[in-house]
Amino acid sequence: MIDCVVWWSAPLPNEQRFLRLLDETEHGRHVAYRQELDKQRFLTGRVLAKTLAAERLGRAVEAIRFDSACEDCGKPHGRPKVPGADLMLSISHSGDLIGVAATSGTPVGLDVETAKRRADNSLIEYALSPAEQQALHGLTDDERATAFFTYWTRKEAVMKATGKGLKIPLQSITFSAYDKPAELIVSSDSALDPARTRLKDLKARDGYRAAVALLTSEDINVTEVDREF
Repeated sequence: MIDCVVWWSAPLPNEQRFLRLLDETEHGRHVAYRQELDKQRFLTGRVLAKTLAAERLGRAVEAIRFDSACEDCGKPHGRPKVPGADLMLSISHSGDLIGVAATSGTPVGLDVETAKRRADNSLIEYALSPAEQQALHGLTDDERATAFFTYWTRKEAVMKATGKGLKIPLQSITFSAYDKPAELIVSSDSALDPARTRLKDLKARDGYRAAVALLTSEDINVTEVDREF
């Protein structure tokens, strides 16, 4: 059994007690955002991830430093890693909710989306496989949006777990029905093997859809925590 912890938080204020936890590169990314909410989301993701990493590694949160170099271009927008630590992290945010997932060495991907968005036909055709599109037939607009973003968060989660993101064609993967336990049924991309992929749809908070994916053949146990600072 592989354990995964997911922490959720509302956006934290841009206050010194949180800003002091950012390193020089992270400060640069923080100030580059123009919108206050975007600054808060970035800051919250880093504070959540560093606090969770500190707890799991038995270190002071001030001592946690991330290497976020992108595997492709080397720029500091990749998924955060603690050098030398057997810890995998994934950060996601949407609206007023920020989350971080952590495992002990198992690749993990987290995605959250606000449920207020609508799913138009062009987005459905772009993102869903034919079997998934068929599952949406006959649904009301609200039901279709719920179903679509259930599929969408699952897809984003598995792609984040691989580290390849949208390089994996969205229609190349098919999941179990939106109202059934999350499972990768078909993948025509070599980066994803259904036998070595485990998922779970998350509770998150009211008004959101979320999913977490781990690249493992073992069963997973996911714990969600609302974190307050």
